[in-house]
Amino acid sequence: MLRITGLKKSYKGVRVLTNLNMNIDKGDVYGLIGTNGCGKTTTMNIVCNTIAKDSGKIAFENENVIIGFLPETPALYGYMNGFEYLNFIGACCKYGGDIKARTSEVLRLTGMHGYAGRKIKGYSRGMKQRIGIAAAIYSSPDLLILDEPTSALDPQGRAEVMEIIQRLAAAGATIILCTHILSDVERVANKVGILKNGVMAVEGTIKEVRDRFAGANAVHVRLKYTPRPDDPLRSMEYVQSSEIWHGGITLYAKPEITEAQLFYKTISTLAENKIVPEGIEFVRMSLEQIYLGINRGTLHYTIMPNHYTQQ
Repeated sequence: MLRITGLKKSYKGVRVLTNLNMNIDKGDVYGLIGTNGCGKTTTMNIVCNTIAKDSGKIAFENENVIIGFLPETPALYGYMNGFEYLNFIGACCKYGGDIKARTSEVLRLTGMHGYAGRKIKGYSRGMKQRIGIAAAIYSSPDLLILDEPTSALDPQGRAEVMEIIQRLAAAGATIILCTHILSDVERVANKVGILKNGVMAVEGTIKEVRDRFAGANAVHVRLKYTPRPDDPLRSMEYVQSSEIWHGGITLYAKPEITEAQLFYKTISTLAENKIVPEGIEFVRMSLEQIYLGINRGTLHYTIMPNHYTQQ
């Protein structure tokens, strides 16, 4: 559906996208995640051709791909009601079918039919997001892009928007969900990309992303104290990296080290230093841990294609 290769973009000399590669297949619900300011919105604006790229290649499945785009803060006409606004959208996009019928269809799909007679200026933020999704899907787009669709919503509003996305996904839509909310991605996406410093740090199905880091076993050691930077556990020969937290430490093993070796060495080091732990727990990297590790710098990566290292 969409292939992005070597995408670069700067604003007034500040590089936002350094060398971005990204792959979307037909039927994917792709969760594009990253911190605020990492380049998610810039990428989607370039894909939609609302801003120009500096360099790189954007290739679609075919030259007639229709894109539906919901920006983070959609600009709606508050003096219109829902029916009027969507009929207006139908006219703007030169919808070839029955506009009134299509308007009713997208209103029902987004759960807004019962509110469509009200002025948009009186809508809640969640209702505005839903009417924005209705506008984005009006022309039955080949690719639907949703930029932070739940970022400013209360829990009920978030749940309503995510249910709409799930219905669209079940119907076979190809969707890019740009967000920094990991629970939203895990709820609806089949593929994820983690964007950092203008490059794609990690990309693949959620299982593939987890599996890439699963080879580096990790252990949580709960202690009665918060370790110092020179704690003996951090200098163990089997440990590639570590993360100190209040009341404990997480030790990441070198790739060639087995769980049994890491456990034995951890117990031996604790005994040698007369440290009595409150608990030891082996862990596998969750999506949240991978995301946080990449952004904190405890997990390091090389630029795409898929080669990642832990440090």
